[in-house]
Amino acid sequence: WFLEAGQAVFSNSGEPLWLDGVISDISDRKFAEDALQKANKELERLASIDALTQIANRRQFDEYLENEWRRMRREKKKLSLILTDIDFFKLFNDNYGHQEGDNCLKDVAQAIRSAQRRPSDLAARYGGEEFVVVLPDTDSDGAVYVADMIRKKVQDLKIPHAYSKAEPVVTLSLGVATVVPTGEMPSRKLINAADEA
Repeated sequence: WFLEAGQAVFSNSGEPLWLDGVISDISDRKFAEDALQKANKELERLASIDALTQIANRRQFDEYLENEWRRMRREKKKLSLILTDIDFFKLFNDNYGHQEGDNCLKDVAQAIRSAQRRPSDLAARYGGEEFVVVLPDTDSDGAVYVADMIRKKVQDLKIPHAYSKAEPVVTLSLGVATVVPTGEMPSRKLINAADEA
């Protein structure tokens, strides 16, 4: 990389006489700027990813939901949300230990991610053993279909859970809600509806 800075020198009559300037090698600076830009992108990525599960974190979910809420409101389209919880996870953690609990969370998160069908869908860790999936431009039938795929994928993992009161393997409870956002309605209403479901 080179930087050229110069100017023309003119005679009293306005005729150009010569160019006066400097050419500098700025390669080191450009390489440092490129490295800084890459580091900033990586920091941005890390700030939006849950460290344990490697899917979107709560911060990214909150931002994404607000953006999609505004977009679906503008386009007058449906926005669906799946809120899911690992059944009897405290009993799992208490009896199998936190390391196995972490492994369970990782496996469940990847199963949830694998059920995503479109780039616009977002799976995120909502908190603890809760996960959420945002499905823009998706009606309730489509959202229930995705929720059922998630349920099956997690059940197919066959993670033993002898202390569950539901099944002898890890299972999920899933709530689905769908709305067409309006100006008066806060996005929190969609989360609450999925939680109640």
